[in-house]
Amino acid sequence: MTDLATLLEVGGPVAALGGGAAYARARHPGVYWSTVGLPVSTVRLLSSYGSVMEACGLTVAPSRLRVLAVKATTRREVRPVPPRRGIIRPTTTGLRVRLRLAPGQEPADVAASAERLRHAWGVHAVYVTTIKPGVVELRLVGFDVLRRVRMPRKLRPDLLRVPVALREDATPFVRDYRTVPHQLTLGATLSGKSMYLRHLVAGLACQPVALVGIDCKRGVELAPFAPRLSALATDPEQAAELLPVLIREMEDRYDLIKARQGIAPGTPDEEITSDIWGLPEHERPVPVVLFVDEVAELFLIATKKDEERRDEMVTQLIRLAQLGRAAGIYLEVCGQRFGAELGKGATMLRAQLTGRVCHRVNDEASAKMALGDIAPEAVSAACAIAPELPGLAVAGDTSGGWSRIRTPYLSLSDAAETCRESAHLVPDLPALKPFRPDVPVRPPVETPSPVVRPRPVTD
Repeated sequence: MTDLATLLEVGGPVAALGGGAAYARARHPGVYWSTVGLPVSTVRLLSSYGSVMEACGLTVAPSRLRVLAVKATTRREVRPVPPRRGIIRPTTTGLRVRLRLAPGQEPADVAASAERLRHAWGVHAVYVTTIKPGVVELRLVGFDVLRRVRMPRKLRPDLLRVPVALREDATPFVRDYRTVPHQLTLGATLSGKSMYLRHLVAGLACQPVALVGIDCKRGVELAPFAPRLSALATDPEQAAELLPVLIREMEDRYDLIKARQGIAPGTPDEEITSDIWGLPEHERPVPVVLFVDEVAELFLIATKKDEERRDEMVTQLIRLAQLGRAAGIYLEVCGQRFGAELGKGATMLRAQLTGRVCHRVNDEASAKMALGDIAPEAVSAACAIAPELPGLAVAGDTSGGWSRIRTPYLSLSDAAETCRESAHLVPDLPALKPFRPDVPVRPPVETPSPVVRPRPVTD
């Protein structure tokens, strides 16, 4: 009985500790990783590094000098040499360690063994990044960071750079308009496409940028951001009037650039430019970001007159995509469906959109239209997105690289409040003033008046 009581006294706290760890792993994976997963994985990596590398085929024969040194000092067996390991650097989501590859190895050899390394060291995933020739970095992710997205706190804000999502390797996905000027974003209903758009608008609202919207769903997506928009078209008719104005604005900016190029012959070369970013700051026009929501609505036609208007709008969009970058005009084209069956010009417009983000779509053809021409292997990943994971998407670009990302939750009211607070940053663009949306006046908040109870009537 005494032994049984002692066992119960010891087993109770142990069971409670195990249950708490299981709960933390399921509900708070970040806390579990910091307290349990990080030390366990570090011990596994340190104790089994050499044997794991040998099992994965990442070791090479030792040099003759090493063989002679081992035989001269010890009698132990000379074993193959693994890549030289650097200092293990823990993070809030995993581990980082750099490896110096042995002669004859390449980063692809390590990347091919990433799945084996994941199982050997008990982590969620392993990603390999090339730092410089001969050096790679292993990024070990301890848990599924896309299940409950938490953006990194230390993010440097910069002009036309907006962190909108988290990659599966726990690094932020930054929408950089200077690097990727135009982008196509697809997603079915409730896929998280609108959430992605909110983050873009809210992130750009605090920057000296002109925001222009075309929302053919009567403005239900972009109208809440009206205080920060320089122009808004809510149907194809208004879009047909707005797009020529943007074309003229682009042409005026090219005239400004050409006038700057026609300067005196003795001017230094660094002062001659081919885009607005080389102009002096006091002469540089403000960048313009054009959001096109439900782009398919611009392609749909019902009459012959609609067909002529459609062809003009598509041509203008293609011109903006081809020539707008140098003039500081950037496109963010969004829609539920995008394919060649939309009509003439759809494929040509897609070819000008460098960035691609594909949320859950209703058919494989849309995923192929978004990613098939730049990263064919990403199409299957986009088609496998589950409906219960809104905000999950596959992002790729024309370099052929792709990754899974997920946008954190941002309420419409919070994004709209950000736009209201930054309404004073709307730039002065006279050409867009006729299209400036009406900003509804906020109704005053009524404070409830105190209830006055009638006095009881007494005889």
